[in-house]
Amino acid sequence: MEFLTAAAAAMGSTLISNPLEVIKVRLQLQGELKERGRYKIHYRGFFHALYTIAKTDGLSALQKGLVPSLWHQVAEERRWNVKANGEKSLPKTALVAATLGGITAYTGSPFYLVKIQLQSQSSESIAVGTQHQIRGTLHGLTSIYNQHGITGLWRGCVGSLPRRCIGSATQLTSFTICKDLLANNDYFKIEKGYLNSLIASLIGGVIVTVVMNPLDVISNRLYNQGVDSSGRGLLYSSYMDCVKKMYKTEGIAGLYKGVIPMYLRTGPQTVLVLVFWDILKDMGERYRESRNI
Repeated sequence: MEFLTAAAAAMGSTLISNPLEVIKVRLQLQGELKERGRYKIHYRGFFHALYTIAKTDGLSALQKGLVPSLWHQVAEERRWNVKANGEKSLPKTALVAATLGGITAYTGSPFYLVKIQLQSQSSESIAVGTQHQIRGTLHGLTSIYNQHGITGLWRGCVGSLPRRCIGSATQLTSFTICKDLLANNDYFKIEKGYLNSLIASLIGGVIVTVVMNPLDVISNRLYNQGVDSSGRGLLYSSYMDCVKKMYKTEGIAGLYKGVIPMYLRTGPQTVLVLVFWDILKDMGERYRESRNI
């Protein structure tokens, strides 16, 4: 039941935050391996990208690649990240988050591969990155399998693992630290609740964005690149090859493409998940009480 509740909460929050993901992916792929000023700019920033995608491909394009995530909620509910005395342990929090992030990255890699390819897909006039002609999740999965076998479905996973492990550990620990600092200080104490979570997410989101955005760009580039008949990447041969080529052509700024939607998505989505999570849990408890379960 907890997994179903967590999944439903994640789906509710992702439905709202997914347009930020689409915009982020487009900005991250724009100008791929090209020096500044040497490529056509389709998206001049966050709001322009939002307007351009909606105008050209329709509002539905902002919900491409909609997928849920539930590791955070399960960890909190199961109390895997607390000490024997009930206090939260930062090392345990980081370890749990990194482990669950790694498991999620590996098991969900085929879906993330298709998600990125769907989110990058657009009309020719505003296309960025490699365009994969897939019609949906099932069509994408079957097409990749038919062309490159079962191993093809895990192409790009090498980029997703550090993104998920490091990013998840940073996200959960930074939010935990911020929540505790806000609740336990002598200057501006904010008891734990929705307001505490909101402010903690906005502060912690800065830390997460700084750490995670470069990992996110690398991961998405590896997932979206085209491949030859043998399944080898046409742009990047490995994780470090991607890092070197990006730094050489796009510089540090290339690793922080899409930073605004990354920040806007990171904090608010966590709060939304927690809100949906609490609402659904309360509904479930009231239902069980009414039925004497």
